[in-house]
Amino acid sequence: MEYKNVLNHISNKVPLTEEEENIIASKLKLKHYLKGQYIIQEGDVNRHQVFVVSGKVRTFYLDQSGKEHIVAFGIENWWTGDICSFSTQTPAEFNTQCIDKTTVVRISYDDMEQLYSEVPKLERYFRIILQAAYGSMTKRIIRNHSMPAKERYVLFTETYPEIVQQVPQYMIASYLGITKEFLSNIRSQLSDTSKGKS
Repeated sequence: MEYKNVLNHISNKVPLTEEEENIIASKLKLKHYLKGQYIIQEGDVNRHQVFVVSGKVRTFYLDQSGKEHIVAFGIENWWTGDICSFSTQTPAEFNTQCIDKTTVVRISYDDMEQLYSEVPKLERYFRIILQAAYGSMTKRIIRNHSMPAKERYVLFTETYPEIVQQVPQYMIASYLGITKEFLSNIRSQLSDTSKGKS
């Protein structure tokens, strides 16, 4: 089944019956994007919840000078996009763009509302997902204010090794709120330290 990944992800949090899986699957749509394509752009209303099947995306905003600030990544088996825009059906404040060729599963806002009635477990599932996301976001805010950049980078590599391996370094620098040159220096320092221990 082409929606196996997302159904498995849901079932791991809230076990589904075969009937519930079929109801959910009936509302899912597969969509393919090319590298650089936008899933949602600032100012547009986010009409879909998006689950990454393959590929990877970044969610970012542009400041008044046009500088890009990445606030989140989305990789395989992650939900992604501007959740506030989706929940309120108001214009998005963020852009979600494909870092490379990406395939996603989408659920429209109207279909999601219908699914909440037909499969009540879904509300619990998304509560679990959103609570975890909120927890990660608050921890990140604390770390950004209390930890040196080097320690934040090390923690990021330990927490999300798959992202470090798949995403360009300048994007990781943007996510950490540092320049790519500063990140390069940090990586050199860590490499030198590692060689000194060997």
